[in-house]
Amino acid sequence: MKKTVISIGEILWDVFPEGKKAGGSSMNVALNLHKQGINSKLISAVGDDESGKELIRFLNDQHFESDLIQFNNLPTSTVEVKLDAQHQATYTIVEPVAWDAIELSEEAVAAVKDADALVYCSLTCRNEKSRNTISSLLKHAKLKIFDINLRSPFFTIETLKVLLAEADILKVNEHELVYLKHELALTGNTDEQLLKQLSHTFNINIICLTVGDKGAYVLQENRLYHHKGYQVKVEDTVGAGDAFLGTFIASYLKGYPIDTTLDRACKIGAFVASQPGANPDYGDEVFS
Repeated sequence: MKKTVISIGEILWDVFPEGKKAGGSSMNVALNLHKQGINSKLISAVGDDESGKELIRFLNDQHFESDLIQFNNLPTSTVEVKLDAQHQATYTIVEPVAWDAIELSEEAVAAVKDADALVYCSLTCRNEKSRNTISSLLKHAKLKIFDINLRSPFFTIETLKVLLAEADILKVNEHELVYLKHELALTGNTDEQLLKQLSHTFNINIICLTVGDKGAYVLQENRLYHHKGYQVKVEDTVGAGDAFLGTFIASYLKGYPIDTTLDRACKIGAFVASQPGANPDYGDEVFS
């Protein structure tokens, strides 16, 4: 039976020097799930403006259902993307925008109740309206997947503690792990020790740690798995972590073993990093 995953969070335009591309971590995860045969839906909001309508047309062109995306009076989100010499991205995120005010709707509650999993992130919790909506929806989720996705200055450790305590699966990168070590006074000296402390502190079943071109780790049931990653010529890193997470979720829900799931996630993350923008087209051939 086809699995269903609901993502809640950002949908936006990534604005590069050469032009704009559709993005947002939550939308990126949702689209990767969709490309991999998951019944994927996104709860979000765009402005009642041409930029918002253009994003909806983009999703429709991807054959992605947009019925859980709301329109409101705030502007559609845009993010200025700058790439350094190593093609690593930094972001300037406008505030407030439409996804800061996602309403709790009956349709959203029903979708989460029926779904196999809910994916959420910290950035969407920067303002009270969307934070309260996520809090309410988490009460109805069967499997809760937290993409911590720290974007300064839009987080506090107090909010992160609440969100971590809800998570069944956590995805974190190496820089975010350093932040958590400091703020939570974790005492581990290795990534494995830190992941185990996080798992025990917040009762998280699975933690994915991405470490850039050095691959990724997964901690499950106190066992650590490692993949060295795939070496590619990096075009930009925008959306690579989202592709990793979407692939990890899709493969996990399809019942692949954890080591195979990790390999598939690393493969798609590397592929997206080798392409411009967060959402290049691909099919099953990319796994071969």
